Amino acid sequence: MFRNRRFFVFSSKSLDLREIHLFKVKVLGSGLALGVLLLGILFVVNMLTGDKLGIGYGQLTMLTTENRMLKEHIRDLGRKLELVEETLENLSERGNELRLMADLRRIDDDTRTAAVGGAAQAAANPFLTGEASTMLAQSRSLIDRLSREVKLQQQSYQEIHTSLQQNKGFFAHLPAIKPMTGPYSVGGFGMRLHPVLHVYRMHYGLDIIDDVGTPVYAAGDGQVRVAGRTQGGLGVLVEISHGYGYTSLYAHLSQVHVSPGQMVKRGELIGKCGRSGLVSGPHLHYEVRRNGVSQNPVDFFFDDIDAARYRTMLAQAGADH
Repeated sequence: MFRNRRFFVFSSKSLDLREIHLFKVKVLGSGLALGVLLLGILFVVNMLTGDKLGIGYGQLTMLTTENRMLKEHIRDLGRKLELVEETLENLSERGNELRLMADLRRIDDDTRTAAVGGAAQAAANPFLTGEASTMLAQSRSLIDRLSREVKLQQQSYQEIHTSLQQNKGFFAHLPAIKPMTGPYSVGGFGMRLHPVLHVYRMHYGLDIIDDVGTPVYAAGDGQVRVAGRTQGGLGVLVEISHGYGYTSLYAHLSQVHVSPGQMVKRGELIGKCGRSGLVSGPHLHYEVRRNGVSQNPVDFFFDDIDAARYRTMLAQAGADH
């Protein structure tokens, strides 16, 4: 019913009513034009007064400035991450040197690449485009790679620490000193003519010659397995288990100063030289075995340091500290 209404206006010239065509359209159009004009004036006035109404001009300027600063921060972050990467590469080289010192295999490039990964780009941020998106993706990728590198180095240094601790115990237990003063033959280990039986047979140890009563010391840390007289031609002997597959044997003794089950340290007195058993004269028969296989004891002498000299060196080291 409203749509059928017509609007008229009185004309003073013709003294009659005239119909206004498209009245609604004209009123609506005039209202919109007036609204746009008022909004334009309001926007210009707000802009000239520094966005007093807070309708976005100042915020847009601020966001533009922040975006520029953010890009610069990302660039700076990338430069710093590259320095960190260079530092980690140097640490990796130093770590490989330490691994060799700890008797561990180097981490080669293939192993490192498999653990750390290559230069794969991280997924771009869907809310960023252009340069900012590229820089952020590259920085994230580098951070991920550095994180994996740090984890790899942490694991490597833990292995180094564990190996050094194990080596520390191993070296302390290794029979590595000459257990008694006196001369010996470098070729005393192996096949030889027995001095009493006058037949060729395997000599599994080394004969160190000195007077009866000369002190005999443990060649390394360990536990005494046998101490006393035996039924064989070795006479009175001491056998020490050093762990790590090593044992040492000291035979033809005149006295024993330890008992089975006793823990001893390198350089500790365990007995005295004698001529017990099947011998032609006083000496110490000294053997070293690894996993039950006899070794040449000469190979374990550290610069021919005997027990007495070793004890003196330990005392001096303790005084220096």
